[in-house]
Amino acid sequence: MSSYIIGDVQGCFDSLQKLLKKIKFSIDKDRLFFLGDVVNRGNKSLETLSFIKDLKDNAKMVLGNHDFHLLACCITNKKHSNKDTFYDIVNSKNYSLIDFLLQKPLVIEYKNSLLVHAGIAPNWNKDITLKQSFAVHKNLMKENVGEFILKMYDNNPSCFSNELNELEKCRYTINCLTRMRFCKANGDLEFQHKLNYDEPPKGYKAWFLHKNRILANTDIFFGHWSTLTNVDIEHIYPMDTGCVWGKCLSAIRFEDKKIFSVTC
Repeated sequence: MSSYIIGDVQGCFDSLQKLLKKIKFSIDKDRLFFLGDVVNRGNKSLETLSFIKDLKDNAKMVLGNHDFHLLACCITNKKHSNKDTFYDIVNSKNYSLIDFLLQKPLVIEYKNSLLVHAGIAPNWNKDITLKQSFAVHKNLMKENVGEFILKMYDNNPSCFSNELNELEKCRYTINCLTRMRFCKANGDLEFQHKLNYDEPPKGYKAWFLHKNRILANTDIFFGHWSTLTNVDIEHIYPMDTGCVWGKCLSAIRFEDKKIFSVTC
């Protein structure tokens, strides 16, 4: 049995099938982990999400910012943007797919490694990370989930503290785990810059470059950052290789960290 961790698919169903063929995926013995943003921007979000759901126990996934946006557009009155391409899911009225996403976490712990869409604040340890992920998960399972989701659309608070109320903590958690690229050592988030890690905004660093990062010795697999290149840092595994932008879709085999890619 092998476990494969796959970067941002973003509705590129054909590329996903091509990748699974390359790794010789066996539904009888292999397991897949998806690092979020399985929908949007590509042209087959419905097929992609339906396929992942139908894999049942053979696949797990974390929520990314695009998956979260799909939930908002389906559950609340939030409007789609002109760039959104998940109308196939919205128009299908397949509510089982929305229920499927609502049950997904922001972080998966797998054999002492952490899987997340964007990253983990440098001043967070594993306990805080999993606790805050679970707090969001509990709110996504409540009847008033639409009200909760609408309250999550804000860049503030930019920093986490115990003085925040529950909704503020959840908002920071979602922004951190699904949107973060650059931040300060105290976890203060910045959302404007999307270039490579060696071009940070003044006063910020890529979340994984802070000197005293608490989880520096924990393997972290993440997506979200398609412009990220030439990262050679122990325990850091960026897996968004820009499929939706015409680059590659990639998977990493957990057991030996071998990377498999297909052109998109």
